[in-house]
Amino acid sequence: MSLVAATRSELTKVFTTAAWWILGLVQLVYIGLFAGGFGFLLGALASGRLTGGAGNAPVLPPGLVPSIVYSIATSFGYVFPLLIGALMVTSEFRHKTLTPTFLAVPARGTVLAAKVLAGVVIGLVFGVIGVVSTVLPGAPVLASLGLETGLGSSDTWALLGRMLVAFALWTLVGIGVGSVVRNQVVAIVVVLAFTQFVEPIARLAGGFVEALEPVARFLPSAASDALVGASALSISLPSAADPLPWWAGGLVLLGYAVVFVVLGAVTTWRRDVD
Repeated sequence: MSLVAATRSELTKVFTTAAWWILGLVQLVYIGLFAGGFGFLLGALASGRLTGGAGNAPVLPPGLVPSIVYSIATSFGYVFPLLIGALMVTSEFRHKTLTPTFLAVPARGTVLAAKVLAGVVIGLVFGVIGVVSTVLPGAPVLASLGLETGLGSSDTWALLGRMLVAFALWTLVGIGVGSVVRNQVVAIVVVLAFTQFVEPIARLAGGFVEALEPVARFLPSAASDALVGASALSISLPSAADPLPWWAGGLVLLGYAVVFVVLGAVTTWRRDVD
């Protein structure tokens, strides 16, 4: 079977199951509510409606608000493409569908390459969902507060485009994680524990401990935020260290994906399938 046919097969596996649209729906609602509420709060601060004890002066530059609100999709929603990427691999081990896959495509490297290509497509789908989940509620909220939505700016559209790239890369990282940790339950626990607890704490520590600042910049989510060019976490996670350039952030996140995929290819992917 050719790589194109194998990739088509991998896409069929994903889109004929409920996992992708359930995660997509949860992402849409979760990020949408977050974007609407956060957009109202930041918009009120930027418009001076919430003074914070500073009279009627804005306490947040209005020009920064749209990019921060739209970047909520990647700042808080990157766990969704990461999970779907991990499930693309671990579900094969859990439901023992990898055996017929290897019988149809004996070259295991081709199967893994097909999952990577399919992961890019699926990551872009989740990226579109992420963009919609922030722009659709966020832009009207900002407009209702008398602020610019930024949708007329090429910089905003470039940011949204980089968000799509970030989602695709996060899906590849998930595929790599699933290739290394093939137990589905363990993989999900690892993903949730790292994204919701370990990494936020590490980034917070990097904002206050000078020695940790250079390390914090190279954490996966920090690299993702640098790639996008904006982050809702920048308000709550101060850091004296300058973020990476957008292209460097993308390369770092790609590096994580490559390392995990290669590690899975030389370990788990070569083992006998039960």
